Amino acid sequence: MLFQNRDIAIVGCARTKHIRNSGRTASDLAAAAVERLLIQTGVTRERIDGFASTLAMSDCSNPFWTNLLLENSGLCVAWCQVTDMGGASALGNIARASAAIRAGLCNIAICVASDAVSTVDRSNQVGHRTEFGDPLGYSGPLTAFGLLSTAYAGIHGGLPERALGQLAVAQRTGALLNDDACTQLRIPLTVEEYLASPFVSTPLRLLDCVMRCDGASAFLVMETSTAREIGMQNIVHPVGYREISNFDPQQSIDDITRTGFSIVGPQVLGDTGWRSSDIQSFHPYDDFLIAIILQLEQIGFCAEGRGGAFLLDRDVTFAGDFPINPGGGQISSGQPGLAGGGVNLSEALIQMYREAGDRQIKQTENAMVTGIGVIQYGRNWGVSNVMLLERGR
Repeated sequence: MLFQNRDIAIVGCARTKHIRNSGRTASDLAAAAVERLLIQTGVTRERIDGFASTLAMSDCSNPFWTNLLLENSGLCVAWCQVTDMGGASALGNIARASAAIRAGLCNIAICVASDAVSTVDRSNQVGHRTEFGDPLGYSGPLTAFGLLSTAYAGIHGGLPERALGQLAVAQRTGALLNDDACTQLRIPLTVEEYLASPFVSTPLRLLDCVMRCDGASAFLVMETSTAREIGMQNIVHPVGYREISNFDPQQSIDDITRTGFSIVGPQVLGDTGWRSSDIQSFHPYDDFLIAIILQLEQIGFCAEGRGGAFLLDRDVTFAGDFPINPGGGQISSGQPGLAGGGVNLSEALIQMYREAGDRQIKQTENAMVTGIGVIQYGRNWGVSNVMLLERGR
């Protein structure tokens, strides 16, 4: 989908604090995020006529998920949907809400990402997981990303361990100034401490991985003309979007480190005429640090095998020349299950609204946000998406 006429605007975002084992439900957290969003933007419930949500691992058994969220949030809408692309769903819902608005199905939409997976996980992933994975100890993302890391090391002569450590430290630096980050993760970190952390799925270290938590985020989407009419102060346009699902279904690519970003990254830059060097801040989906390396290389920020050198050559903290996940990302603020994609998107918007306080980045005219979803058996992740954002003028 192309957004080059800037006719769609994301005018607000709100999120709850990430809490480990909060004891709350995903629907409760979603209602809290919606309430904060409406208060922040001043838009009344009566004006909301569109709604999109992600799924929740904590409530996977509920076949009427979006209606429950609407009921708990006091909303009645003309259009709604749920998106099941895992960590790619938050971005996917912005694109789908934009399409619904353009099609006249609704005028003002809320997109919600919510999960309470650290309190309870009711998900039951069947197919290869129960037939081949679970009996053989192939324990989902941890094993899969250990395999990806091993493959990357074999192809490129090892992992860029010091660069990964520097990236971990940079994201932790932002989390220390992010009140919404998990309390357990708001602890200073050094590269040496990263390198000393134990292996959990060789060559993955403990500090390469996310920690599950509970949390929610909500986003308000409308036509730019509507935003101007009602006096919205914060306007960010999605100017480019691409997604790909079930990458390499025939398994014709021998390199398991190859992802869908090798397709959608160049595509979305080509759609807008931007170069990777034009991107002022990068907000990549980061369930594992190696995923950021792969995205940097395959989207086109650097050559393959040079992701580590790219990170070492620049300052990627919130105060640096190329900020990466300046609020800590999911690695250092926590991953609220299938709502994880909302973490990176909300931080990009908060930064572009210039509401990030002490961790505010310098350049806020544009940003790139990505999503990752679905771990497949013996392959790379199945869904990749990219959205380019531009600050309204």
